Amino acid sequence: MKNTCDKAYLDYLETFITESRKENFIKILQNRTKHFAIAIEDVFQLHNTSAVMRTCEVFGIQELNVVEEKYGKRIDKEIALGAQKWVDVNRFATTTNCIDDLKAKGYRIIATTPHEESCMLDDFDISQPAAIFFGTEKMGLSEEVLERADGFLKIPMVGFTESLNISSSAAIVIQNITSRLRKSDIKWQLTEEEVLEKRIDWTRKSIKDIDFITKKYLEQEV
Repeated sequence: MKNTCDKAYLDYLETFITESRKENFIKILQNRTKHFAIAIEDVFQLHNTSAVMRTCEVFGIQELNVVEEKYGKRIDKEIALGAQKWVDVNRFATTTNCIDDLKAKGYRIIATTPHEESCMLDDFDISQPAAIFFGTEKMGLSEEVLERADGFLKIPMVGFTESLNISSSAAIVIQNITSRLRKSDIKWQLTEEEVLEKRIDWTRKSIKDIDFITKKYLEQEV
């Protein structure tokens, strides 16, 4: 039997979508990256989580990690405007699990905070893979994130206000680091295997009765 993780399966699925949609997937995936990942910790306001997800999608960040230790929330589809279909959302019950998972993948843990030793955004080293953590406006990040962080990052501010809403902070940081990344000679693009995986995933999400169609594919002789 054939598996559902190979190019043959993708070729089969793509007969059920338009050529323009297929080409659009390929084009968009050329600008997707896992060099950076975003993590948000216990954000109470649902629209903020959804807004950060949308920002990740717009600027090509493929993975959003959501810690729901205090507030288990569903994604607000209206705010996300479909972004949940195109961004990989990894949900964690604890901050510990989230950090352990990201470190195991080779990410530095970077905490956004007005910490005295924080690096200014424009000076942040983009050469190494990093997971950028954001907390709430009032409470900030937990002590665990701050203690286990490999570095600290802050947005330059010159006004009286000392903090930004999480969705605003994330948008500023993500736009900055992804713009600089694409101007660099760093190998930030997805691997061929990752591109194939996402093409299959996105194509599956574009097809009605996908389970029936996949069953038909698997029933075909090799």
